[in-house]
Amino acid sequence: MYIFIVNPISGNGRGHLIWKEIETVLQKKKVEHEVIFTRYRGHATDCVIGLDERKVTAVVAIGGDGTVHDVVNGIRNLPIAFGIIPAGSGNDYARAMGVPKHHLLALDRILSGMKKQMDILFVGEKCCTTVVGIGFDGKVAQLANQSKLKKILNRFNLGKLIYGIIVLQVLFRYKPTSVTMIIDGKSVQFSNVWLIAIANLPYYGGGMNICPEASSDDGYLDVCIVHNISKFKLLQVFPKVFKGNHIHHSAITLMKGKSVTVTSESPVIIHGDGEIIGETPVEVTIQKSMLHVV
Repeated sequence: MYIFIVNPISGNGRGHLIWKEIETVLQKKKVEHEVIFTRYRGHATDCVIGLDERKVTAVVAIGGDGTVHDVVNGIRNLPIAFGIIPAGSGNDYARAMGVPKHHLLALDRILSGMKKQMDILFVGEKCCTTVVGIGFDGKVAQLANQSKLKKILNRFNLGKLIYGIIVLQVLFRYKPTSVTMIIDGKSVQFSNVWLIAIANLPYYGGGMNICPEASSDDGYLDVCIVHNISKFKLLQVFPKVFKGNHIHHSAITLMKGKSVTVTSESPVIIHGDGEIIGETPVEVTIQKSMLHVV
């Protein structure tokens, strides 16, 4: 039995349209399945948290990174495989995992049954698959989730552009702060910090390659700290993040660890997989090989 969790409004309705094609293929191939349409944020978590692993082959999300986030939080303690058919505006999880963009190709790969193990990030009891962002990018994520413009751009498959637009809006209002980080027991301090990205996968924010070396199966967190840089120079560096070339700038510090604690001079917003999950102080840890991915 395959359980499909469909976010019908993801990608401005693409989730529902994609499901219709997927359903036709499943019926032709006589694949046993059930479908659940999400109705609110967090609904996917509620739907899958009590599934019987003896009856379910895999849970497949049809949606974007928010849908992935909710499903994984529901099945993280279950020995049930997880699959994704991308239908959102950013699709950073799918991009990093090499999932085909076309939904029928993604379905073929899922039905092939090949599995791998994936590490999971934890912020308290909340788990994340891609990146935990602290500071400037947390504010960007917050505004992107509230943006009406994102819905308009999604109609033209341009939803990921909203992140670049909001970056420019936030840039001139945001005030960097001083932070203290403890990485695997070692304390380090940074002044004028714009953002801290703690990554399990390289991408977030609709294709920004924030931590190019991040790997989902090495048991480590990759950390990118952006600090001591003017707004003007940050604006110059920003476009380089899409190819990962920003890491060569002197304002970028890269670190690795299995546990990262962040405290800041003033509270700053935290997001995980693009979903707002709180403010600093925060501890981020990693659990190796916790998710079965098909």
